[in-house]
Amino acid sequence: MFAVIKTGGRQYRVVPDDVLEIGKIAGEVGAIVQLGEVLVVGGDTPVLGTPTVAGATVAAEVLQHKRGPKVIAFKKRRRKNSRRKRGYRDEITVLRVTEILTDNKQPSIGPRPKREKVVVAPEAEGDEAPKAAKKKVPAKKTAKKAAAKPAARKAPARKAPAKKAAAKGKSKK
Repeated sequence: MFAVIKTGGRQYRVVPDDVLEIGKIAGEVGAIVQLGEVLVVGGDTPVLGTPTVAGATVAAEVLQHKRGPKVIAFKKRRRKNSRRKRGYRDEITVLRVTEILTDNKQPSIGPRPKREKVVVAPEAEGDEAPKAAKKKVPAKKTAKKAAAKPAARKAPARKAPAKKAAAKGKSKK
């Protein structure tokens, strides 16, 4: 069984256990939300809505809220010294479709429990297995830099050009 739903101005074809990214909707992570604009319910006998199917909803679990990729709008007018750069990122909600409901039914699947991280407590010091000994890395040999490179010759310092005779008040004719 499949359904075509409309949310955020877009249409999506979904089946149970589909994961889809839609525009941001309200709902806590792990909560079940119902999407009410169902345009088509397909299966053995497909039902087309006019414009929506009466009494049909899609139940979905909110997996996470995130932001989409960065989109940059850059505008430039040639030879006018005019340019504008603006960027934005869409707010996205990631959903997992749990059920496709018809005849005004309520979702039978509740929110899934969050997976907890398993934390292993450190054992007492006497019960620990011996750790592998660390390998020692041999020290790097340092080469004498002064002996390896010959002394670089410096160019003689240039003297400032001599002042012209005109500066002293004498002129040539």
